[in-house]
Amino acid sequence: MSEPLEISEKATVKFLKLIALSALCAPLLAFAVDGVAILKKLDRNLEPESYESYRKLINIEPNGNKKEFVLFSVKKGKDQTASVFLQPASDKGRSTLRQGDNMWMYLPSVGKPIRITSLQSITGGVFNNADIMRLDYAQEYDVASVDESEKTYTLHLKAKTGEVAYDKLTMTVDKKLILPVDIEAYASSGMLLKTLHFKDIKDFGAGIKRPATIETDSPLYKGYKSVMLYSGLKKRDFADEVFTQGFMPRLEELRK
Repeated sequence: MSEPLEISEKATVKFLKLIALSALCAPLLAFAVDGVAILKKLDRNLEPESYESYRKLINIEPNGNKKEFVLFSVKKGKDQTASVFLQPASDKGRSTLRQGDNMWMYLPSVGKPIRITSLQSITGGVFNNADIMRLDYAQEYDVASVDESEKTYTLHLKAKTGEVAYDKLTMTVDKKLILPVDIEAYASSGMLLKTLHFKDIKDFGAGIKRPATIETDSPLYKGYKSVMLYSGLKKRDFADEVFTQGFMPRLEELRK
C-alpha cells in the first residue's frame, strides 16, 4: 500500500509546483499584454487609422539658418501613407508614397516614381523618411518589456523585421494621456541614432488630442535640429486608388 501513496505524494508535489509556476508567470504575461495594449492605444491617440493632415517641417542648422517644407499628407489603415509638397515652390508637386516597407518619391521633372529608402530623407534634415512617412508603431515593433513609474510608462520596443529603420525604440509614455513624451531610437549595435520630443498638446477636434510639435536631435548631427508641426489633422476615408504609384501626380487633388 505504501507505493501508491508515494506516487500520489509525488503527483501532488508536481501539481503544486505547476500552480506556483503559473502564479509567477501570470503577472508577467498580463504585463506583456498591457504593453501591447498601451502601444496600440497610443497609435490611435496620435492619429486616426485613416486621416489627412498638414505638416510644416523645419530644418535648423547650427548657425541658425532654416529651411521649411509644407506637406499635405494622407493615411489609410496601418501601412499606407502618401504626401505631396506644397512649399517651397521649388519642391511643389513632389510627392511620396509608402506601402508597408516600400517607399517611392515622384518628381514632376522626372515624370515617374523612384524608389527611396527609410534611412534617406526627402527633406534633408534629421527626420528621415521613416519619421516623415511613419506607420503605426504597433505595425513595425513588438513590445519587449515595460517599465512603470508614477507618471509614465517606458516601452522597450524591438523591430519586427530588419526592414524597419530603427532596431529598438525606448518610448516614454504619459500615463494619463497615453501619448509619447520622448522616443529614443537605436541601431542594432546599441548606438543612439536620435531622440524625438513630443510637445504642445493640441485639441484637433473630433476626439483627436495629441502633440502638435515633434522635435528631433541626433548625436550624429550635433547642433542640427528638425521640427515637425501638425495642423488640420482630421479623420477621412480614402479609396485604395489614392495609395498607388499612378495616383502620385494627382495627390494635391485631394485637398478640399
